[in-house]
Amino acid sequence: MSAIEQTEAARPRGTRLPRRARRNQLLGAAQEVFVAQGYHSAAMDDIAERAGVSKPVLYQHFPGKLELYLALLDQHCEALLQSVRTALASTTDNKLRVAATMDAYFAYVEDEGGAFRLVFESDLTNEPAVRERVDRVSLQCAEAISDVIAEDTGLSKDESMLLAVGLGGVSQVVARYWLSSESPIPRDKAVALLTSLAWRGIAGFPLHPSDGQLSAEGH
Repeated sequence: MSAIEQTEAARPRGTRLPRRARRNQLLGAAQEVFVAQGYHSAAMDDIAERAGVSKPVLYQHFPGKLELYLALLDQHCEALLQSVRTALASTTDNKLRVAATMDAYFAYVEDEGGAFRLVFESDLTNEPAVRERVDRVSLQCAEAISDVIAEDTGLSKDESMLLAVGLGGVSQVVARYWLSSESPIPRDKAVALLTSLAWRGIAGFPLHPSDGQLSAEGH
């Protein structure tokens, strides 16, 4: 059931939607249209029709197509960031942390609404406001991962950030490939494979060189 259908099912007949509920309904309609058609091909007429409202109602909430797109982008960037933060906080076992973080990206791209396409595959990345949001959420996710790496390995902030950007980038690229290729590999198996690859690398950076493993300096 789509966001629009869920909203309509919950609304008693003959009542007007509260402003927040109407806004959510319009965002749900916009997501479906933008994901299906892309930003440039989508029209406000299409979105209003999909939501079952008049264009004036749509413009009461969003002054234009770009503002509507940016509101959606903000919503889904925040959802990704919260998923990554939740994964990192879900355990103190670092190998499980890596697995949970990888799975957060896979779950994000697998969501049936296709919202990840607005973040990672937008046809509007030449728009500064869009590029800024996409870059910001990638940076924020990397910073969250970097904080854990720095705390548990003793690597510098810059070194930890470099590794974090790599882990986040690999996660989202592989997850998108897995989805687009319609891979026969189940999600949990795909996550386990990617976790194994990542863990073999990140586990080589212990906090204490006396543990018998290589330190950050390789001594």
